[in-house]
Amino acid sequence: MTISPVYSGRPKEIRDFLEQRVYDLLDELNIPYERVDHDAAYDMGACGVISQVLGVHICKNLLLTPRNRSAFYLLAMPDDLPFRTADFSKIIGSSRLSFATEEDLRDLLGVQIGSASVLGLMNDTEHRVTLAMERRVADAEWFGCHPCRNTSSLRLKTSDLLHVFLPHIGCTPVIVDL
Repeated sequence: MTISPVYSGRPKEIRDFLEQRVYDLLDELNIPYERVDHDAAYDMGACGVISQVLGVHICKNLLLTPRNRSAFYLLAMPDDLPFRTADFSKIIGSSRLSFATEEDLRDLLGVQIGSASVLGLMNDTEHRVTLAMERRVADAEWFGCHPCRNTSSLRLKTSDLLHVFLPHIGCTPVIVDL
């Protein structure tokens, strides 16, 4: 995998519209971030290499829904933690969950497969998605994620995410212990 040096802030060249909106909002909110550009990262194996370069664990982001699609949950969890659907379903009091569809990712978060990101919640203007953050992710000093495209990754302070970004978009996370 090819990975750029670490940069502070947005790229100089114009990017995809959604990625540009992420940078615009982070800049508007005065949230500093570091960024690397890289080949498309579709799995946590690729993100492991990126995490080393950025000096942060990029969390695993899963968009989940029950069979009747009555609710949606974006789970941000440590990349090395095994995911058990039944455990998470029990914690949040939901019927058994499964992965949302590619169409759900696009319609709710504006992203494609492999690009799910907490930052994509800025596109959920109807607040249909509940953000669930595993406690270790919420308690970490730094937060690593894609800017809604899996060809770049960001590192920002978790406190900025929790106390500036999420309140600005009207999202209150549920903290869970997996």
